[in-house]
Amino acid sequence: MLVNFQWTESNEAELLINGSQYFNSVFDCIRSAREEVLIETFIIFNDEVGQELKEALLDAAARQVRIDVTVDGYGTADLDNDYITELIDAGIHLHVYDPKPRLFGMRTNLFRRLHRKIVVVDGDVAFIGGINFGADHLPDKYVMGKQDYGLRVRGPIVMDIRDAAGALLVEHQAVQGLPQIRALPSPAGSAAIRLAIRDNSLHRNDIEEHYLQAFRSAKSHLVIANAYFFPSYRLFHELRNAARRGVNVTLILQGRPDMPWARMFSSSLYSYMLQQGISIFEYTEHPLHGKIAIVDHEWSTVGSSNLDPLSLSLNLEANLFVCDAGLNQQIHKHLSELIESNCKRITTEVAEKGRWWRAPLMFVSFHFLRHFPRRMGWLPAHVARMETLAPRSRKHKHKRAEE
Repeated sequence: MLVNFQWTESNEAELLINGSQYFNSVFDCIRSAREEVLIETFIIFNDEVGQELKEALLDAAARQVRIDVTVDGYGTADLDNDYITELIDAGIHLHVYDPKPRLFGMRTNLFRRLHRKIVVVDGDVAFIGGINFGADHLPDKYVMGKQDYGLRVRGPIVMDIRDAAGALLVEHQAVQGLPQIRALPSPAGSAAIRLAIRDNSLHRNDIEEHYLQAFRSAKSHLVIANAYFFPSYRLFHELRNAARRGVNVTLILQGRPDMPWARMFSSSLYSYMLQQGISIFEYTEHPLHGKIAIVDHEWSTVGSSNLDPLSLSLNLEANLFVCDAGLNQQIHKHLSELIESNCKRITTEVAEKGRWWRAPLMFVSFHFLRHFPRRMGWLPAHVARMETLAPRSRKHKHKRAEE
């Protein structure tokens, strides 16, 4: 993907906590859209959230707003035909990233997924985070609702996010290009923001490199809340180095996992991390799905990228990196409250339980997953494709006419 993003000044960044804040803000913006709505997401479910998204998109389409929705062929494989038909019959462009047929009823396209979560409205406001369009991101309503985060941004950064979404569509020949926006975004605040994407061509390590730079520069504290934590050797090494030079390194990880295997991998690292002086807390109220971090007093990041092999080495991801003291302090305050009220501290005694089987698991899994992306490269080359869905109602009409 031929894009190269730099730091942009004069932006505004607003933290959105959980689906309730995120969905309300996104849907309000879509309902007021005048020209264009761009959406990239891993998952759309046909539930209360998916229905509200659909109604907002149909209402915008009726006002002649141009709409491109790109979903992942693995994450959104189960979206039903009626939902899809309503969207495309309304003139909404629905694109599916790298769809694959099932094998014995099972999805087989697990790797190199479109895991980004992006919304851009009118080139004026954009959203990035880890939140999919589903009711499982409503922890206020459901016990297993996920704790997660997004950013709503205004200012020059919005055009970078729009360019990234457009570049993906152009790269896969879903569109020839995005139309010009009538008015470019104006300066909106004091935050410096940089977009970083991860793909499987020119931007394989961009997100990881930004994390590494921040960890190396950390002087006082570093807090990470991440759903699926099994970092690369380089990230692991820099976290250890930061703790050794006196930086207060704190991890908030899953204590009530939606995928138990993910916690198993993370917990296999606990003993070693505690020995290095890293503090570990498990969030136990809801499944943690967030991908958020702060370093010292200005740097923060929110996005779709976990710190695990799938996100760092295989999937398409997008994170915003922000230099803004206000946002940093807001995130720090929120995560500190989360630790105080909803987390369990991992002690050496807890980490040592089952060490007889955790130690070999850590050794095998860490070194296997460290080299996993390279081993994936031994498989036959695979070029991802994008399918733009045609209106099913027209297909059916043509079929009946031929019959």
